[in-house]
This record gives sequence, structure tokens and C-alpha cells, in this order.
Amino acid sequence: MSKSFNFKQFTVQQDRCAMKIGTDGVLLGAWVPIKESVNSILDIGTGTGVIALMTAQRSHAEIIDAIEIDAEAYEQSVENFEASPWGDRLFCYHASFQEFVAEIDDRYDLLISNPPFYAEDYKTANIQRDLARFQDALPLEHLMIGATKLLTDHGQFAIILPYKEEKKIIDIGEQIKLYPQKITRVRGTAKSDVKRSMLLFGFEERGAETDEIIIEKSRHQYTDTYCNLTKDFYLKM
Repeated sequence: MSKSFNFKQFTVQQDRCAMKIGTDGVLLGAWVPIKESVNSILDIGTGTGVIALMTAQRSHAEIIDAIEIDAEAYEQSVENFEASPWGDRLFCYHASFQEFVAEIDDRYDLLISNPPFYAEDYKTANIQRDLARFQDALPLEHLMIGATKLLTDHGQFAIILPYKEEKKIIDIGEQIKLYPQKITRVRGTAKSDVKRSMLLFGFEERGAETDEIIIEKSRHQYTDTYCNLTKDFYLKM
């Protein structure tokens, strides 16, 4: 695995991060709708910092904050922010999401998270990687409740999850009056099962706009939809 990952307008160092650059983070960073009125963004569990960097490239938001619980990943994301063209707009907090919600009074126009996925009991011997991959550190309930406290009145929260978690997070949202406004389901190929769901939540209940993205036509042959979505970032798109 390469220590650095080069995008068109920035480079991400990732040798100290448990979770390397992957399709999920880049997909979410490219997909999330960013309105002109968005002035403040928070990337929850930033890891390498890639989603925060993508939003900096895509928007004029003056405040782009990030949170990272793991010390090594936190330090690396700070270095990636400082090395980017948008270092003056990017800031990372070294904290858990729960600590951040309890201590910060700021509210954001847009929250984004590519959260830990694996709810199974299986653990590896690598604590850093487990922290990045397992929901123990950041359960969906905590994420959604925290989002209601951090969002501005018209703010939105974007997240990517395994498709099997989609109903669960929508149910949690309904209980706290945070509703899906856009849902995009992701398939690897046209014949494969839906693998991921990207959801955009807000306080306004208006019925979710739903669509689908297929990543590949065949091995390493990407669909036009996926190419168009990621072409501003990936070098070879």
C-alpha cells in the first residue's frame, strides 16, 4: 500500500492511518450535495482527511472542521490539511465525537461521515485499525443524536453505510426528527447486490429523492456516472 495517494489538486499521506483511502470516502466526498449557502462543514472521523479536503476543493465554505479520535490519524490529517491549497480553511480536533458534541457550541451547515462499519464482534489485534473499523467507538445512535445538536436549522448530514444498515439509520432518524432527503444506493456492477447506501438527512420531512450508482461495467472499466462523479479528483478519470 502506497504511503501517499495523489489526487488532481492535493496529495494525501496515509502511512500512519489505519484506514487507507478507499472508494467509500471518495464516493461520499464527491457525492454529497454542497449548497452555495454552506459556510461551515464538519467531517466526523476524518482519518486521512480526504473528505474534508474534497469539500474544500468543491466549496467556498470558510470553516471546514474535522474530528479524529486516533492520535496517529489526527496528526496525519493535520499534516495533509497544512500541505493542501486550503490549509487556512481546514482544522482538525483530536477528540471523540461524543466529547466534541458535549464541549462545542458551534453549529454546522453540513456534517459528513464515513463512519466505522463493522458491528460484528470480531476484533483484530490491531487496536488502531479496530477503532477505525468498528462501531463500538461511534454507534449510529450517538452519531444521529449528535448530528441534531451540531446542525444549523437548515443544515444537512451526509453518511455512507452498508446497505443493510439503511433501514436502521432511517428509523433512528425518524425518532429524533432527522429525515432522509436524498438516498443513493451503490452497486459494484449492474449484476451485483447493493453494497452501500449514501444518505443525506435534514430536519425537513419532504420524501427522499432516491437513485443508484453502479461503479464498474467490468473489472477496472468504470461507468460514465462514476467517472463523472469522481473525475475532478482521481488522476486517471
